[in-house]
Amino acid sequence: MRWYRTYGRHELPWRLTRDPYAVLVSEFMLQQTQVERVVPYYLAWMERWRSFPQLSDAATADVIAAWGGLGYNRRAVNLQRTARIVTEERGGRLPRTETGLRALPGVGTYTAAAVRSFAFGEPTSVVDTNVGRVLARAVEGVASMHGAGAAAVAASARELLPGRGVRDHNLAFMDLGAVVCRASKPACDTCPLIASCRWREIGSPPEQARATRPVRFEDTARFARGRIVAALRSGAPMTTDELSGALTPAHRARTASYLAALEHDGLVEQT
Repeated sequence: MRWYRTYGRHELPWRLTRDPYAVLVSEFMLQQTQVERVVPYYLAWMERWRSFPQLSDAATADVIAAWGGLGYNRRAVNLQRTARIVTEERGGRLPRTETGLRALPGVGTYTAAAVRSFAFGEPTSVVDTNVGRVLARAVEGVASMHGAGAAAVAASARELLPGRGVRDHNLAFMDLGAVVCRASKPACDTCPLIASCRWREIGSPPEQARATRPVRFEDTARFARGRIVAALRSGAPMTTDELSGALTPAHRARTASYLAALEHDGLVEQT
């Protein structure tokens, strides 16, 4: 905690508030997106839609357009769906329980724990990639959470929860993983856990490489769907043929299936 008070990322805008709406927006944006990339989008979003009712009333096309650049556009639709449920069914109040939060669109185990800790101060552990890596190394003595196993890391996180100051405790572990205990080139000599880190004690063995066949992002369905959403972001309607022309030749034969998936997710409307 002494390290965190000095080196923690206290200036991140979503850490300056405990407003449940603001915390939830940040957690949706931070899902699979780097912090530095999220900051300007978060600030612009909070300037435009400051509450669940305001986001609930917005046009879905505007919400998707504002999300442009963050990727995984389904998150924007799920965030607005959640805003509408909270506004229309819960009087604008976000649930505090894990069960209540998990029932909302796009809210999984991690996001529910993060909101409970960062917005409501509940005594629950929050394990993201950075926290998992710190615990895997310091407690389990392996290079990554994959090597340690999610169950073991989650158990360690629960056991290490302090009696008070849980919010800062969780944030400190996140920042330690992001700033010091990085996936590659960790700065072990500056780590406050160096004296007790099991991974360091046994010589910091690297993770066993997993044999995988690399897939170019440009060859994935996610890439093609992203191109379609990007083409429609201007708000002007386009025909299926026009959208097919926006795709690379390898994807054009699957245009109809991509559109069906996007419509199912609420990202496009076909007329």
